[in-house]
Amino acid sequence: MKAMILAAGLGSRLKTLTANCPKALVDVKGVTLLERCINKLENAGVDSIIINIHHFGEQIIHFVESREWNLTISFSDERVKLLDTGGGLKHAKQFFNDKEPFIIHNVDVISDINLKTMYEFHCQKKALATLAVRERQSQRYFLCDKEMIVCGRENLKTNERFVCSNKEISHLNRFAFSGIHVVSPEIFSKMPNDEVFSISDLYVHLAENETIQAFLHNEGLWMDMGKAEDIHQLEQLL
Repeated sequence: MKAMILAAGLGSRLKTLTANCPKALVDVKGVTLLERCINKLENAGVDSIIINIHHFGEQIIHFVESREWNLTISFSDERVKLLDTGGGLKHAKQFFNDKEPFIIHNVDVISDINLKTMYEFHCQKKALATLAVRERQSQRYFLCDKEMIVCGRENLKTNERFVCSNKEISHLNRFAFSGIHVVSPEIFSKMPNDEVFSISDLYVHLAENETIQAFLHNEGLWMDMGKAEDIHQLEQLL
C-alpha cells in the first residue's frame, strides 16, 4: 500500500516554532510530527511513502535520510513552487503507478483513526475518494447526504454554499474534513490542466458525477497541529 504525506505547508500559524524548521519537524515529546505520521501509516500496512516538500524541504530530506525506516520513503519536490494540495498530488502522479488506492495524510494531523478500516471502507464503497470527516466546529464544511456521500460544501466565513446540481436532496449535514483521505488512482485522469489547485475544490467539482464518500469518525482523538497552543495541548495528552 502506498501513501502521500502532505508536508509542504509553510506552517505560518505556528509562528516561532517554524521560523527555522518545517512544520513537519516540529518536535512533540521527542518525536516529530513527520515521524508520528510515518509510524501511523506503517502500522496501517503502508510500505511506500512519498512526502511533498517546500518550506525548509532540505531539512525534511536530511531527517528522513539520517534514520532507518521499515518502509521506502521518497520526495516530491515543490521547493521552487508550492502547488497546493491538488497540484501537489498531481505532481506526484508517477509515484502511484500500481493502480491501487492510496492514502493521503496531512503531516500536522494527529488522530487514532483506524486507517485500515477506512481503506477497506473505501474499497467496499468503490468510491473515487473517501474523506475522513468529523462533527466539529469549523468555518468550512463538506455537505453530505444520509448515505454520507459528498454533495457540496459550505464556507461560513465567506457565506458561500454549493450543492451539486444533480443532487435532489432537501437536507444535507455538515461535516468538517479531517485531513485524511483514501483515493483511487482514477482521479489523475480527472484532474484539471492547472498546475496549482486545491484537492478539496476538485472533490466538490467531481462530486457532480463521481462518488466522493465520507468516512465518519466522531469518536476518539483528532487534532490539527495548526497553532502553538495545539502543540502544547498534545504535549499534555501524551
